[in-house]
Amino acid sequence: MPLSPRAIAVSTAVICFFALAILGWFSGLMPATCCKRAILGALFAYAVVALIVKVINAALMDAIVTREITKQKEMYGGGTKH
Repeated sequence: MPLSPRAIAVSTAVICFFALAILGWFSGLMPATCCKRAILGALFAYAVVALIVKVINAALMDAIVTREITKQKEMYGGGTKH
């Protein structure tokens, strides 16, 4: 079963948003600046994590398909009959 890119990316983006907002606040930045930076960081984190999860899903699916093909070749002889 593939991983859900949207759910993982949204969770990561929310955590990133609050982490960046808190870091900006402790750094003494203005609230509007903290908010803008946190939103941009969350959007970037969402995009990166969604892409990474999609790549992981592709690798997992390729491994599953390869394993199933190997099983079928072993079960049915694997070669062509001449």
